[in-house]
Amino acid sequence: MRKLIMWNVVTLDGYFEGEKAWDLDFHGLVWGDELERFVTEQLNTVGGLVFGANTYKGMADYWQKENGEIADGMNSLKKYVCSATLQKADWNNTTIIKDAVAELPKLKAEDGKDLYVFGSGELSDSLIKAGLFDEYRLCVAPVILGRGKKLFAEGLPRTNLSLLEARPLKSGGVILKYGRKGS
Repeated sequence: MRKLIMWNVVTLDGYFEGEKAWDLDFHGLVWGDELERFVTEQLNTVGGLVFGANTYKGMADYWQKENGEIADGMNSLKKYVCSATLQKADWNNTTIIKDAVAELPKLKAEDGKDLYVFGSGELSDSLIKAGLFDEYRLCVAPVILGRGKKLFAEGLPRTNLSLLEARPLKSGGVILKYGRKGS
């Protein structure tokens, strides 16, 4: 059985995006050799990437134009875009999923490498409510943003977690890995 893992960079006050769409300049505060190595290592454990429609469009637009080891990994991986309205997905190796809460448990039950959700705040909200995440991986950037889009919305169900790893970075960021208690 595969795990469903959230991966996001967030600010100390919990934002994963600034006030405008794709306002991610705080990522530069933590990006460096250490985080690049972590991301590259993590890509080697990915069996598929899961996105909401907005994140999918932005990621496809960005990564299809990039080169290098991370870009090669992103472009070659199996991708799932969760959207009830999207009609086509042009980024190679992409499948459209109309009902994420119904379909992702089936994908998790398959043999293979783990599934990762990047960004995708609205999708993540639905997956948290459905209890589908097995692990949460966050890189906390050393900044208080004060406004933007929060990763964890109000009204989510209580979910007890166990700390699996805390890895400080020279940049001042910290990579945190949490698993659901009892899983």
